Amino acid sequence: MSGAAYGLLWILFNGLARLLFRFRTEGSQHFPKTGGIIVAANHASYLDIPLLGCAIPRRGFFLGRASLFPNRYMNWALQKLGWIPLKTHKLDRKAFGQALSHLQAGEPVVIFPEGTRTEDGSLQIGKPGLGYLVAESKCQVIPVYISGTFTVLPIRARWPRLFPVRVSFGKPLKFCKKDNGESAKSFYEDVSTTVMDHIAQLGGVPSPNRQMYETDLRSKL
Repeated sequence: MSGAAYGLLWILFNGLARLLFRFRTEGSQHFPKTGGIIVAANHASYLDIPLLGCAIPRRGFFLGRASLFPNRYMNWALQKLGWIPLKTHKLDRKAFGQALSHLQAGEPVVIFPEGTRTEDGSLQIGKPGLGYLVAESKCQVIPVYISGTFTVLPIRARWPRLFPVRVSFGKPLKFCKKDNGESAKSFYEDVSTTVMDHIAQLGGVPSPNRQMYETDLRSKL
């Protein structure tokens, strides 16, 4: 899709978002004007993708579950807009290869580290896919917290409700693999844990990693 067509859709959806959800952004000054960057956000609703797209000041590409839109014509149209279909039951090298190509071309790529929408509104543990993307691309990560979309359109809701939505950007995070024999798995886990902690801080909500630690500690008492 041409940049002009994408720009017109961006303006249209931004206007609707501001009208219906009093949509606003915070921390957009942290978003670099050029270069490849990984955007990592929490995932609470189907509306996260279009509303985060409205908040990002550059054209972005979104990694999303391949089975999200079963209609092939819808799939084609959304891929033209920047959706990268991702098979979530394994490491989808084809999808991550596309994401890496965009990052190497200096474009933003969005990933939802939790891998799926939250059932209850709380943050979930991050999956290793984010760490893999960081390791292969050497790009920085911008943590993002999207608030309000769980209230607007949670899982199993048929119609959206009118409620304010805010997208908060954090400062870019730089990760470097240590030269101490750290395994790829450990690096991936460290990246996901750190990013989810920053996302939680942006939203002023409990970190899923802290919650898991406390649950594990109580089970041992």
